[in-house]
Order: sequence, then C-alpha cells, then structure tokens
Amino acid sequence: MLTPFHVAVQVRDIPEAREFYGRRLGFPEGRSCGQWIDFDMFGHQYVVHLNAALGRDGRVPRIENPVDGHGVPVPHCGVVLGFPQWESFADRVSRVIDRFVIEPCIRFKGQPGEQGTMFFLDPSGNALEFKAFRDIGSQIFAR
Repeated sequence: MLTPFHVAVQVRDIPEAREFYGRRLGFPEGRSCGQWIDFDMFGHQYVVHLNAALGRDGRVPRIENPVDGHGVPVPHCGVVLGFPQWESFADRVSRVIDRFVIEPCIRFKGQPGEQGTMFFLDPSGNALEFKAFRDIGSQIFAR
C-alpha cells in the first residue's frame, strides 16, 4: 500500500486558489490560514502557500519538454489514478478547465506504459498532471 504524498506549491492569491482547487476541482479543504490551505487531492496532501511576490497577475515559471509529441510542463505534479476514476475526473474537469496544456488523451498507445493523461495549469501557473493506467501495479514503471 502506498502512503500519501505531501507537496506544497506557491500561489499568487489564496481566495483564487480556494476557488480553483476547492470549488472547481472539488478537492476538500483541510487546515488553512490566511497564508496557506491544505487540500485533499485524492487522499494526498496538496498545500498551496501564498507568495505575494508573484503579484496579482504573476505566474510561477516553467518550461516544456517533449514527450510523445506533446510539450510537457516542468515542474508538474499530480496523481496516478485507476482508469475509471481518471475517466470520471477527466469528464468533470473538462467542464471547468478553460484550457488544457494537454487535453485528456491516451499516451504511448499500444506500448508498455500506455496511460491516460491530462495536463492543465492552476491560475498561478502550477502545472498539474493526472494520469491513469489500466493496471497500475504492472504498468506504472513499465519500459
């Protein structure tokens, strides 16, 4: 059994992050104060911390690296899901995400490591990936 991860990212505005992660993505809120919020991201602790230096229109910097014909944003983080859960989440977020970096799709089709994936950014520019395998145990590190 895997244990939950904890990751913390910087955001430009706490109410904006609460709206995006809580209301739009549907992640339950845990502890919080005026400077940070814990979110339950599929059982993992995803924390947003205010970085006022970003400014109201600021975004965290990133690059893109080519993977299977797409520009994958770096850095990024997210969760590996089972396929039915990923499909349900992809359907839900497709109704609330205005622009995907990589739309929900199947990557490495017919190859070891075939996966469902999608990438999008939060309002502060943090890149999120949600992916799925039909058999996580045998496929997650398949070559």
